[in-house]
Order: sequence, then C-alpha cells, then structure tokens
Amino acid sequence: MAGWLLLAGMALAAGGGMLALRSLTAMPGASHAGPGPDFTLEEREAAVRLEAQVRALCGLGPRTYARPGSLEQAAALLAAGLEGLGLAVQRHAFTVLDREYANLVAEVPGTGRPDEIVLVGAHYDTVRHSPGADDNASGCAALLEMARQLTAAPHPRTLRLVFFVNEEPPFFMTPEQGSMRYARDCRRRGDDIRAMLCLESLGYYKDAPGSQRYPFPLSRFYPDRGDFVALVGNVASRDLTRHMAALFRAACPFPSQGAALPGIFPGVSWSDHRSFWRAGYPAVMATDTVPYRNPHYHQPTDLPETLDYLRLARVAGGLAAVVRELAREH
Repeated sequence: MAGWLLLAGMALAAGGGMLALRSLTAMPGASHAGPGPDFTLEEREAAVRLEAQVRALCGLGPRTYARPGSLEQAAALLAAGLEGLGLAVQRHAFTVLDREYANLVAEVPGTGRPDEIVLVGAHYDTVRHSPGADDNASGCAALLEMARQLTAAPHPRTLRLVFFVNEEPPFFMTPEQGSMRYARDCRRRGDDIRAMLCLESLGYYKDAPGSQRYPFPLSRFYPDRGDFVALVGNVASRDLTRHMAALFRAACPFPSQGAALPGIFPGVSWSDHRSFWRAGYPAVMATDTVPYRNPHYHQPTDLPETLDYLRLARVAGGLAAVVRELAREH
C-alpha cells in the first residue's frame, strides 16, 4: 500500500500536483444526474437478454485455466451468440504450457475505410473460485448486446469484436495474457486500430452514500455513490478518453465519470486495455470500478442476482452509441 502511495505522490509532484490531477480527471460535457428517464421497451428487452447471458456463463462455474472444460464451454456459448447475429467467428489460438487457449474474434467490415479498426473487447475467464457474474460475465453480455445493436447498420470503419481469454491470474499482466498475445499480433501485422474499448465489469450499481471508494486522492474529484459508469484511460489515451466521455454523455442519460491517469494508480491498468497500451494503441476501459464498489469482487458471491440488468442495458446502449460514432468518424 505504501509503495503505490509513494509512486502516486511522485506522479502528482512531477505533474504539478493536484492541479495536474484535476486536468486528468476533468471530462467534457456534463454527467447525467438524478433519476434517469423511464427504461424503454428496448432497454427492458435488452435487460432480459443480458441476464440470460450472464446466468448461462455463470452456470458453467468458474471459467479458468484450472478448469479448461469450462473455458471451452464459455467460448462455445459466446461464439454461438456472435454467430446468431450473422457474424463469422475466428479463433485466435495460442499455446501456454502445452495447452491451447483461444481469443474469439468477429468483424463487421467497414464500408468506406475498412483498414481502420474500432475494437471492442471483454475477457471471458474468471478467477479460480468465482462464477464471475460482474467480473466479467457482465462485460461479455454487454459485448454481445452491443454487437446486436452495432450490426444493424454499416459503418465506414471496421468493427472488431473480441472475447479475450486468460485475463485473470496467473496470466494477468504477463506475456501469456490473452489480450497481450492478441495486441502483440495486431501490432506485428500492422493493424490500424484507431480505438480500443475494454468492457470490464459493468453490472453493479448502488445509490447509497458511501457506496463508492477510490484510491487516494481521487475521492476529491468524484462522487461517493456507486451509480455511475467510469471511462478510464492512461495519459497517452487522454484524447480518446475525453472523446468517449463526451460521446457517452451526449448519447446516454446515465451517470458517467472519466479519467486519464498514469497507469500506476491502482485499478487504472487492471484489464485488457493495458495490453493495447503496451502495443502502442489508444485504449479505454469502461467499468463499474469493481474493487472500489462491488463487495463480491473475486469472491464466490459474485452471482447473477447481484447485478442490475436494466442499468447494464442502458450502459450497453450508451457504449454502443459511442462505438457507432467512432466507427463513422474521419
């Protein structure tokens, strides 16, 4: 704990202290505040699909390298979801310790600038002792729901949808992490990824005061209620983070916060977007901030009934609108 506090303090000192931090946490536009509009019929129908997908994944038990059968079943379930939308699925397979693992990849080819790619990804594995409803069945379900919305019309840029394997320990932040393998191969091929959006734990929301925590000293800048979705980038991805925040706020009546912070801040780099940073691509994580809000994080109690599917549906729709705009832009 003291180590990261020291590093954070050094980063603040090097960047001009609290004034610099304020500039990294300020996002354009205004977050929605107060009760949102009634959920639409489309959002209610999406919530039913999201819950069904989360329950199906959690019904497989922990989806982990220690239970390879559960990983394969999860991959088959997610591939079927993409194929049901008319998408072809490719396995990006690789071997670790004599066992094959696979990321799942589907594309909606661009109609005007197909070489320019907007990538959306979510990891489908869990820690060894958790069914992983929020972390990360919620992100996987959101990706399928977004795919449903995004395949309804063509876009100038190519949309690439990826389910990543092996995000959790013991592969986390190692060269064997599924997204690390994939991002490295993208860079090797010269893929022109203009933006990467990582969907990481999106289903847990609370309105009570004190339901949201932060690493020091971020509590000075953000609310204490866990009712928002966060868009998180690093300093190199600051422009993309700010742009995504502005697009989300314009499209979706849902509370949102954003930050573009040095990766040493705890939580900032804790998912697959980090792999794309390391490969030189701009990337942003959308998250409910799990360890700072959800008491079931990485626990056996991370169960489907703890999630708010209507709010997840609204967030997925808002993020789909963000991706749609990114895929249209010049």
